[in-house]
Amino acid sequence: MENGTRDILYYDGHCGLCHRSVQFVLKHDPDGSRFRFAPLQSESFTRNIPAATRAQLPDSVVIWTPDRRALTQSDAVLHMLRRLGGIWAIFAALGRLIPRPLRNWMYARIAAIRHRLFAKPEAACPLMPRNLRDRFEL
Repeated sequence: MENGTRDILYYDGHCGLCHRSVQFVLKHDPDGSRFRFAPLQSESFTRNIPAATRAQLPDSVVIWTPDRRALTQSDAVLHMLRRLGGIWAIFAALGRLIPRPLRNWMYARIAAIRHRLFAKPEAACPLMPRNLRDRFEL
């Protein structure tokens, strides 16, 4: 699989909700054809995303597309669901019926309390099974 056809899902490596989101995508993209992963705190993030773009991004989920777009907030979540396909693509289509300002407002409310609701992962970089290691960039 060539990296150029996959999105990179950047996530806050210190956030329990972000960690669970990565686990969710790993489960629903079993062959790794849609997503690669890297923490926002990684060299990959600094190397791949221009400084001017990084300065404008939140410290939660960011999806970097092969055509060099940074998707954030609800747009990132809906893009992720659409790319996973099946029932998740239906949820994404339904989510797009909600106006973006309202979606992003809801996203921001959850993001603001995510550290209280979801425990920080015990290890920022837990031991990864060998078959998943090539799906992560550091």
